[in-house]
Amino acid sequence: MLRMTFTESDVQELHYQRFHHPHPRVQQKMEALLLKAKGLPHHQIADCLDICENTLRQYFKQYQAGGVTALKQLNYHLPTSDLAQYSATLEAHFLAHPPLSLTAAAATIEQLTGIKRSHTQVGVFLRKLGLRRVKSYAVPAKGNPQVQAEIKKKNSNHVWHKLVPEHVPSSL
Repeated sequence: MLRMTFTESDVQELHYQRFHHPHPRVQQKMEALLLKAKGLPHHQIADCLDICENTLRQYFKQYQAGGVTALKQLNYHLPTSDLAQYSATLEAHFLAHPPLSLTAAAATIEQLTGIKRSHTQVGVFLRKLGLRRVKSYAVPAKGNPQVQAEIKKKNSNHVWHKLVPEHVPSSL
């Protein structure tokens, strides 16, 4: 069992932060340390918070290393895509030349960056850029044949576009 001493100001801070911090994981850490300050044994604290004792010991080590401020830090690993550094270039290219399919988009990305990605990854990347597929819609039966031919020619394929108000169908 770790022997830890808590100052009155730390106990007050733990008590306040266990309900008022915006992140639930930090709230849990504060609750664990507050229960430790109250003198509960480790196994009871772990049972109350539904965590393992190893996690509990990590919380205690964080507190010993840096106090309450160390408990507030969240160090989650957020991986970034290799395509992220090319996002501005690719977005500009795709806005100027919308791809007709994910295959075409994947080929363009490979040609411009040298990075090969699957269709699924390309679709996710294009959505992160703010592009989405614009589907063609049925043309009314009675209308101007020239306008219908223009619409059919313009919307013959599904195209990726930046989501802007003029591309949003009126039925949405």
